[in-house]
Amino acid sequence: MRSRLTLAAASLAILPSVVCQTFTTCDPIKKTCPDDPGLNADSLDADFTHGSGAISSFSAAAYTTLTYGDNGAEFTIAKQGQAPTIQSNFYIFFGMISVTMRAASGTGIVSSVVLQSDDLDEIDWEWLGGNSATVETNYFGKGNTTVYNRAIYYPVSDPQDNFHTYAIDWTADRIKWIIDGTVVRTLQYGDANEGKNYPQTPMILKMGTWAGGGEGQPEGTIEWAGGKTNFSKAPSTMYVKNVQITNYYPASSYSFTDKSGRWQSIKVNTDASSGSNSSNMTMSSSTSSPSTTASVAPLDQNTGAAVAVTSTGESYSVNTASVSALNSGSAVVATTQVPAATASRSPTHSGSQSTQTGSSGAGRLGIGALTLLITVGLGFWVL
Repeated sequence: MRSRLTLAAASLAILPSVVCQTFTTCDPIKKTCPDDPGLNADSLDADFTHGSGAISSFSAAAYTTLTYGDNGAEFTIAKQGQAPTIQSNFYIFFGMISVTMRAASGTGIVSSVVLQSDDLDEIDWEWLGGNSATVETNYFGKGNTTVYNRAIYYPVSDPQDNFHTYAIDWTADRIKWIIDGTVVRTLQYGDANEGKNYPQTPMILKMGTWAGGGEGQPEGTIEWAGGKTNFSKAPSTMYVKNVQITNYYPASSYSFTDKSGRWQSIKVNTDASSGSNSSNMTMSSSTSSPSTTASVAPLDQNTGAAVAVTSTGESYSVNTASVSALNSGSAVVATTQVPAATASRSPTHSGSQSTQTGSSGAGRLGIGALTLLITVGLGFWVL
């Protein structure tokens, strides 16, 4: 039996149109901002097939309605103006996020999984509802939109009909986009405008659906989204079964020590007081090389032809269930493991305090009873 949770701002009687945009309430490279709350544990695992309790570590945007069933959390657009969205209540500073999900269908409907920082660093997965063959990977640094040539599309088997596990493995020297355990794209720090456009500051996780082809959207957005949305064919639903997050530098909070926006300027605070038991980041660059060539070639979004981009990767294991089992309904959830060499990284802290772990012996943050925050204007979309 499915459970239903409706989130609404009772004081707002009229649902306005939705404009898709990333935004920040305080940009720390422009002014002094509060510290970012951290995930003070090695990892978090939210299984949405178990119902609304899994959302206790997330906040929902105004007007967001989530429904829960065997396929997990349902992000449904049924009419113009809806854009169900959630975001984590904490930031991570380098780490791995893994989402087992099925994208929403429908022309102009966009499903998104995004990591974003206060200074508008961003790492994206995006699915277009009218495209049943590819997924978009993208990134931005400091909100730089002078060019839009960073997106690369990769083939994926029926993302609106099949569940897949999509992951982002993010370190100071490279980002890997991973589908079902295979790295499809790797971005090196120096390849992002010599690091100037490289995402490198603490990020929150945002997930949701929105109508890129909806009324009032700019023509360029409608064209990118695949055309105008026909709401007479609604509803369109994105399903999320599981979210697994590994934080490579657990902390109670993160501080920007200057306005450079560089990862070296971030202070990792390991207790409730941001002024003590903290350190600036130190780490060595990864010297490991990919072990296999990615089996997925990037595609041109307009022609569908393979493009001349070489993307190498390594095999990441899926440790709970195969993708075929997920799609047949015989398994609950698949989680993508972090390679041991990457997961073992830790920052150097002053004093004797080491990397924090969660309340359990394994350092995993438990998902408790529902504590859902309703925030007007939260998420990718400003209402």
